[in-house]
Amino acid sequence: MAILDLANPTRFLALSARLLPWLAAACVIAFAVGLYMTFFVAPDDYQQGATVKIMYLHVPAAWLAMMCYSVMAISSLGTLIWKHPLADVSAKAAAPIGAAFTLISLITGSLWGKPMWGTYWVWDARLTSVLVLFIMYLGLIALWRTIEDPIRAGKAAAVLTLVGAINLPIIKFSVDWWNTLHQPASVIRMDGPTIHPTILWPLLVMALAFTLLFFVMHLMAMRNEILRRRLRTMQLQAASARVGVATPQAAE
Repeated sequence: MAILDLANPTRFLALSARLLPWLAAACVIAFAVGLYMTFFVAPDDYQQGATVKIMYLHVPAAWLAMMCYSVMAISSLGTLIWKHPLADVSAKAAAPIGAAFTLISLITGSLWGKPMWGTYWVWDARLTSVLVLFIMYLGLIALWRTIEDPIRAGKAAAVLTLVGAINLPIIKFSVDWWNTLHQPASVIRMDGPTIHPTILWPLLVMALAFTLLFFVMHLMAMRNEILRRRLRTMQLQAASARVGVATPQAAE
């Protein structure tokens, strides 16, 4: 099946129905392995102790917060440039998921920061830019709910999403551009990871589990949005039919 074939919502529904059980099973397995490695393989940090375990939830959530917005930005390009009929469906479905991952990242980061920094929150460049990302997610969700017509809402949200995408490199490179409390990148680096394999591998498995969880929830949300739009179309058609029948009777 060609990629362009997925522009057909019916074909997308059929393909996603076949993929979802496999993705869900892979997600459960990845989480089981990741949690086992987190609690029974990964050692405690010599300075942070067991507090370092928060990292296995915080870091994947932070990665997925940015990945979700990247998916929305790419989908927005599909809406504005390629006019793909499912692009705005993808963007709208990803927004609440991205907001949830961002909130998890902020909460776990605050819990991790308290014993490390002595406070739950500082107006650090990385923390502040992630907070801005969370506010952007909420704004986009509100925009979709404000405009009733999904086509108009999708175009407006696509423009706002692309404008907000400038925040992604700020989040990524904030620890390099400014003097911040947040530690610099230790996994995705040009010279390779700087953390020990006993910590790195559980972290990567948990990141894979979170990524699979995103794809499961995203496909399910897209399916729900397609069905919601079909129901809306049927309701509008039924309302138009009732108006068409009532008009001649009123004239008599």
